[in-house]
Amino acid sequence: MKKSKKHVDMLPEYDFSKGVRGKYAKRYATGSNVVVLSPDVAKKFPDSDSVNKALRTLVRLANRTRKQSA
Repeated sequence: MKKSKKHVDMLPEYDFSKGVRGKYAKRYATGSNVVVLSPDVAKKFPDSDSVNKALRTLVRLANRTRKQSA
């Protein structure tokens, strides 16, 4: 992997020399699941709670339909 060249916009007071790459990446990945909604769908769901509520309702309906057809 090539080292990137110093970015032109990087100010001298920014010191990342003691930084650790990916220090929190594993913890973040286990606690999150990012899903990107299409703009038209996002207009209908203003926040994650509304998306989760709609998906839980859909799962309940799907399970009910599956049980009735069995």
